[in-house]
Amino acid sequence: MNRKNSVSRMVITALFCAIILLLNFTPIGYIQLPLIKATIIHVPVIIGAILLGPKIGAGLGFVFGLTSFYNNTFAPTLLSFAFSPLIPVPGTAKGSWAALLIAFVPRILVGVVPYYFYRLMNWLLKGKFDLLSLSLSGLIGSMTNTVLVMNLIYFLFRDAYGNVKNIPVNAVYNAVLAVIVTNGVPEAIVAAVLTAAVCPALKRFAPMKQ
Repeated sequence: MNRKNSVSRMVITALFCAIILLLNFTPIGYIQLPLIKATIIHVPVIIGAILLGPKIGAGLGFVFGLTSFYNNTFAPTLLSFAFSPLIPVPGTAKGSWAALLIAFVPRILVGVVPYYFYRLMNWLLKGKFDLLSLSLSGLIGSMTNTVLVMNLIYFLFRDAYGNVKNIPVNAVYNAVLAVIVTNGVPEAIVAAVLTAAVCPALKRFAPMKQ
């Protein structure tokens, strides 16, 4: 039985990796907005983390980070300098390796935070209201990505962000908050719905990490 479970988990992990890569190369994976790219690629990372545990979740998050690095390098937008060191920072002739922190760290944590939040919710609710726990875990996982990405951009590239948005530096954080609300909240709602819808079905094929 353990061998069967291990094979099931490997198959599900490979499936999630394939979904992440497939979304990366389709228009629905990264939705181009005027300044930044909205995404739903974090959803399979969140679901994978909840089902398979934080180690596999972190690995899926790393794959998510690779897609961000790839997209912002080969299909750059005004803000791609914050995700790829190969894109010059506005006002300079070269990129910054700090961009790799933004491309990878929040995405890896998307594969870790939902797992522990889901366990916390199960403990608080004594195993009841599982759909609520799943949906809130999906929402928290999505907001982990948005909040960390935008705040890292603020702390690491505040001046450059103000430059590309043509706003004064003292107004940059208000702009960051606006992105968190306008992009992050809809992404989080989608993640909450899909996590609650998909996880119960997949539990039958991949016993959850305890």
